[in-house]
Amino acid sequence: MSAGASLRTALTELTGVRHPVVQTGMGWVAGPRLVTATARAGGLGILASATMNYDELAAAISEIKQRTGAPFGVNLRADAEDADRRVDLLIAEGVRVASFALAPRQEMIAKLKDAGVVVVPSVGAARHAETVANWGADAVIVQGGEGGGHTGGVATTLLLPSVLDAVDIPVIAAGGFYDGRGLAAALAYGAAGVAMGTRFLLTKESTVPYDVKQAYLGRGLADTVVTRKVDGIPHRVLRTELVDTLERSGRMRGLTYAARNTVRLRRLTGVTWRGLIREGLAMRRSGDRSIAQLMMAANTPMLLRAGLVEGDTDAGVLASGQVVGMLDDLPSVAELIDGIVADARQRLDELAKLR
Repeated sequence: MSAGASLRTALTELTGVRHPVVQTGMGWVAGPRLVTATARAGGLGILASATMNYDELAAAISEIKQRTGAPFGVNLRADAEDADRRVDLLIAEGVRVASFALAPRQEMIAKLKDAGVVVVPSVGAARHAETVANWGADAVIVQGGEGGGHTGGVATTLLLPSVLDAVDIPVIAAGGFYDGRGLAAALAYGAAGVAMGTRFLLTKESTVPYDVKQAYLGRGLADTVVTRKVDGIPHRVLRTELVDTLERSGRMRGLTYAARNTVRLRRLTGVTWRGLIREGLAMRRSGDRSIAQLMMAANTPMLLRAGLVEGDTDAGVLASGQVVGMLDDLPSVAELIDGIVADARQRLDELAKLR
């Protein structure tokens, strides 16, 4: 099977990439180097912008465009203080895909689509997929409970078909994918491709410190935990001493972490206090979250930064999908994508023989 062989799906047709493989917009991980490597290898690389201020985002987009002419995407926070300005930046720079962790406003989707930008929100339930599809989203990413970071409680094998039954737009499967078997299975379900986070974090081009990558590779299938003590909502991370401490800690200790990290996050991202309050109120209106939980939201980026950027596994949190227990290598992004696609093609060919 040729390493250059591809698989044409609704995702590749929609975005212009060669392979139906998406590298997700992981904060502190999905920077210009990883996104460029993914784009060059024919996948859809998504730049994480939530942990960047506006100028850093503009510089990152410029760097990627200088290094490759292939399509790529940018992940935006729809509730960010300067979300509209960032949307304008994507349009001006000709970014191919805008992805969102939280559903963007209907008018924001319309503005992006009118400018030719493909809009791909992430969803955690069929009803959410129906909502953004009705608003005009071009595709959705659906992550099952196996996935790392913020995640739900329904396994991909059930969540994926429920979303596929609910909408007519392309659906990209996430949560538990890492090889050609997974891609072939997702396509058999009816998905247009797969999205992966942990698998791309553990590649040569990932900027995560080498010692931290080795800490991931040493973990098994049972070595992640879903905790609410990071920011008040379910978050799948590696089991560490810090996470165990947070799990045992009381409310006041969590709020102390939150207050300190809110100040640090504001300094890093440049967001104003007024903007933070507005974002918090918007988050509260969109979900059942207490004021304490909203305060804790600043814990996520700062605790992730300590582990994934600074390499301090004692002071940081390491987001991870359960798939970490199946990984034992650090391939290049090109080796990873080529291998996944070639293996998926071979497995689909074998399945065709069963007829």
